[in-house]
Amino acid sequence: MTNILDSGTAPDPVRAIAFQGEPGAYSHLACRNAYPAMVPLPCATFEDTFAAVREGRARYAMIPIDNSVAGRVADVHHLMPYAGLHIIGEHFERISHHLLAVPGASLSSITSVKSHVHALGQCRNLIRELGLKVIVGADTAGAAAEIAERKDPTIAAIASELAAEAYGLVSLKANIEDAEHNTTRFVVMAREAVEPNPNQPCITTFVFRVRNVAAALYKALGGFATNGVNMTRLESYMVGGEFAATQFFADVEGHPASRNLRQALEELDFFSHEVRILGVYPLHPFRLRQRPPAE
Repeated sequence: MTNILDSGTAPDPVRAIAFQGEPGAYSHLACRNAYPAMVPLPCATFEDTFAAVREGRARYAMIPIDNSVAGRVADVHHLMPYAGLHIIGEHFERISHHLLAVPGASLSSITSVKSHVHALGQCRNLIRELGLKVIVGADTAGAAAEIAERKDPTIAAIASELAAEAYGLVSLKANIEDAEHNTTRFVVMAREAVEPNPNQPCITTFVFRVRNVAAALYKALGGFATNGVNMTRLESYMVGGEFAATQFFADVEGHPASRNLRQALEELDFFSHEVRILGVYPLHPFRLRQRPPAE
């Protein structure tokens, strides 16, 4: 198996999958679990991650979209429509936080803990139970790397088991997250679109801006209801620094080639502008497992 600390130098771009963060990050873990035969390529920022694929240094990019506890990942929705890439798949990664420390440390020796603000917020119960001082870091893997470098048995990091492997740390306690459903959704992006068979369950992701007229959003979305299209996600965010310029990010079930989704998108286009499909890709089995049983 490739040494995960050497994964930043991918010998073959065709086998490389880029992610944002340090080795041992949860995005790194998602790359390894979803594409075990590929070489993870760490990148400093999301912009660098997109550029690695766009410029041919990596085949795919693994991009976190949102978390079941912390909500959407900041900046991604603003960047994705202009990345010049296409969504070709999705991956759901169960987040299992570990309390990591240097060898020889124990639960009784640690007095503070460092990690990304979201990871800290997802482990409040244990932090309160142990009475730890909280230190906010840039990311989980970076916190683990710093703890390993300092060799201080009084400081722990909240990060993945992969980060422990990367930096020679030990897990003092596993699965310390407060919520058992803690899961992050990722999308996989590539330079070329790879559309699935229209007859298989699909997700279509797109962005749009409605026209500045009364009830425009209501009318624009009406086509999805009348055509029986299930919209699984709809989020709005400001663009261009203008409070009146709202862009919407949406996921719907179905393929644009199918009659019902085609008609819904046509109606959306009539009441909107700048409708842009970011990707059409197979529906991940995780979605089916999350659905309540039919009555």
